[in-house]
Amino acid sequence: MKFLDLAKVYIRSGSGGNGCVSFRREKYIEFGGPDGGDGGRGGDVWAEAVEGLNTLIDFRYQQHFFAKNGQPGMGNQRTGKDGADVVLRVPVGTEILDEDQETVIADLTEVGQRVLLAKGGNGGWGNLHFKSSTNQAPRRANPGQPGVERTLWLRLKLIADAGLLGLPNAGKSTFLAATSNARPKIADYPFTTLHPNLGVVEVDGAEFVIADIPGLIEGAHEGKGIGDRFLGHVERTAVLLHLVDATAEDVAGDWRTIVRELESYGGDLAGKPRITALNKIDALDPETRAEKRRALEAATGGEVLEMSAVSGEGVKEVLRALKAEIGEERLRRKQAGGKGGSGGEEAEEWHP
Repeated sequence: MKFLDLAKVYIRSGSGGNGCVSFRREKYIEFGGPDGGDGGRGGDVWAEAVEGLNTLIDFRYQQHFFAKNGQPGMGNQRTGKDGADVVLRVPVGTEILDEDQETVIADLTEVGQRVLLAKGGNGGWGNLHFKSSTNQAPRRANPGQPGVERTLWLRLKLIADAGLLGLPNAGKSTFLAATSNARPKIADYPFTTLHPNLGVVEVDGAEFVIADIPGLIEGAHEGKGIGDRFLGHVERTAVLLHLVDATAEDVAGDWRTIVRELESYGGDLAGKPRITALNKIDALDPETRAEKRRALEAATGGEVLEMSAVSGEGVKEVLRALKAEIGEERLRRKQAGGKGGSGGEEAEEWHP
């Protein structure tokens, strides 16, 4: 399945049916009078977050969603049938934006959330509504209200607890593959990752979700590379794991490049809790490793963890640090919502 996280859709709610002008005309009925019914109501357009979807690829093949119009009223006081609604089924984590791509209409972060995007028009009144003592044979009826037509953008931001950051070939995909069942593409050239990947990680009996996005390069906020397109997928995370390639010549410079891009991206992404880890330490001798760590700690002004996703050295410590930043409340909520998750509280013994 291809990954698509941005889609443009055109929606239109149904128009209401027209009211009917009708009179009761039956043999031997002296006073028939008006009996025109009302028009049916037009259908609404809804968006609903559902399970089982993690991409907006369906909206590449269908961009127009039009609700049905209400049927017009009929004689004998018969009301027209209401138009059928249209529901856009979107993945959890989808933002719905106005045509300017800035105004957020809704943010669907939980399964089952629904939002009304376009309300259907009301049906028009039939001439029965206009009967009075001074106008006993009205020959007027209201037309139905027109539907609402809008152009919207759907933007998907994956729901994850932790996000991976780093330059291309920093070892993000290798780390995700080593700690979860995810199988991202891994190769020895930059921009191997072309779309975000999710993996469920377990440490000390707790589970959380890690998101891996394509690597960032200098000038990403100006459109260079592809990583800036996917920074939105780590906006919802509780903590960011910044991986720095220990085999690079200037580890401090690489760290500053990513930090500058986060600050240029805007929002609260640069202010999120961030854990820095020196990756690929298995390729260095102890003296070089210590030197690179001291240089990186001087740049960050804080603690730097050491790890190797290939050999597994230091990986548990990094996962425990992520777990501590995510927080017990968020972890408990995920365990309670999961089915058969390991590491949670033991279930009570079942008795018939």
